[in-house]
Amino acid sequence: MTAIHDLTIKLFADGAELKVISELNRNPLIKGFTTNPTLMCKAGIADYKTFSLDMLKIVPDKPVSFEVFSDDFAEMEAQANQIASWGENVYVKIPVTNTKAEFSGPLIKCLAAAGIQLNITAMMTPSQVTKVLACLNPKVSSFVSVFAGRIADSGRDPVPIMAECVKLLKPNPKAELIWASPRELLNIIQADSIGCHIITATNDVLSKLSNIGKDLDQYSLETVQMFRQDAVKAGFTIK
Repeated sequence: MTAIHDLTIKLFADGAELKVISELNRNPLIKGFTTNPTLMCKAGIADYKTFSLDMLKIVPDKPVSFEVFSDDFAEMEAQANQIASWGENVYVKIPVTNTKAEFSGPLIKCLAAAGIQLNITAMMTPSQVTKVLACLNPKVSSFVSVFAGRIADSGRDPVPIMAECVKLLKPNPKAELIWASPRELLNIIQADSIGCHIITATNDVLSKLSNIGKDLDQYSLETVQMFRQDAVKAGFTIK
């Protein structure tokens, strides 16, 4: 069974709560951070730029990804240039398409040519990855985010798809594959086993890292103890 210190995959934290981000940043296992408009909305963020700059004060020296939020490519480009200016550790997240299903390729190529570090997001197929790779600058670090968790939500096994994506990225060593939106701790082991470079997870998943390799007999006992403690706490009786 894999132990935490055996993992070669890089763990990125996904979220938008500054207190949690600060706590996770002190964890040496966490090598980077990502967020997105949905997470920021759920966290009640009202000022996008202020939040982002506050986050960069907490995380000044690890990769941090912020996403554009326009649906217009020209406006996306303007947002991307501004976001990129916030720090050398910033990666700009560009969705693979806009809401009209128009491929973001020309924008990706333009930004990549300008030397901007990109995180191309919301992908789910190897064909999308192939198209994106053709637009990236092989001299500039970039992330390719494939939403394995959502692939699994469709009833498909994401492992073969992600393994294929790992192979596709080999000609571009500056591009790293992100296993995005994991649903459970097992996904970290799966991603690591196929050579995926990065997995980005919310604190709900990351909080279970200490369970990796845990003795299952001990885990069973702790589960029984939990049931008993909660029954006592609830004051259950059968008369």
